[in-house]
Amino acid sequence: MKGAVVVTGAARGIGRTIAHTLMQTGPFTVVGVDLSPELAEVDGIVPVQVDLTSVDGPATVLEAVESTGLPLLGLVNNAGITRDSRLVNMSTEDFTSVIEVNLGATYRLCEALAPHVVEEGAIVNIASRAYLGNFGQFNYSMSKGGVVGLTRALAISLAPRVRVNAIAPGLIATEMSMAIPEDIREKMVGAIPMGRMGEPEEIANAVWYLISPLSSYVTGHVLVVGGGRSLK
Repeated sequence: MKGAVVVTGAARGIGRTIAHTLMQTGPFTVVGVDLSPELAEVDGIVPVQVDLTSVDGPATVLEAVESTGLPLLGLVNNAGITRDSRLVNMSTEDFTSVIEVNLGATYRLCEALAPHVVEEGAIVNIASRAYLGNFGQFNYSMSKGGVVGLTRALAISLAPRVRVNAIAPGLIATEMSMAIPEDIREKMVGAIPMGRMGEPEEIANAVWYLISPLSSYVTGHVLVVGGGRSLK
C-alpha cells in the first residue's frame, strides 16, 4: 500500500538516513519534520519545519500528512537532543528541555497521529541504549527510559490495530558522536563486542523492518542496535 510515513528529526544524521531509506525501499512518501532549516536540503520529502514542543506542532504535522492525500502508514519519532551533565551539575533548564523534547514531544505526536494511522500501521520510537543508564547522561537516560515505557504502554493500548516498537541505538557514527574527543571515543568503541561504531544506515534498516509488514507480529519490543554493547 502506498502511503505516508512521518519521520521527525529528519534534517540530519540518523533521521535523514531513515527518511532516505524509507523512500528508497518502500512505497512511502516521507513527511520529514524538523526545527532546522537544513530540512529544506533533504530531497524527496514533504518538509515540515516546526517546533514539536510548541502547542501547534502536532497539528501542523497532521495538516502536512493530510495535504498528501495519502493514508498514514506510520510514524517514526526520532527527534531528540542531549544536554549531558552529571546530576550534581544538572541545571533545571537542561533537565526539563531534554525531557520535553525527547519524551514530551514524542508523546504528544503519538497522541495526535495514532488515531490517523491505518489499521496494521506502525509507530517506531527511537530510544537509546542509554535507557539502561549512562554516566553523565542523567536527563537523557531518563528521557529515553520514558520513551521505552511509552512504547510498551502504547503497544498495549493500540493493539491490535497499530504496532508500536522502539529501537535503542548504541554508538552510531553521526556528527554528534564524531564530536566526542578521540581518546574517549576509542574507549567507547573498545567496549563494543563488534569492535566498531554502528552506521546510520543500520538504524534505518531496523526502522524499515519495524515499519514494514515483515514485523507484522512484533509489538511492544525494544530492539537494541548496539553491536553487543549491552552484553557487558
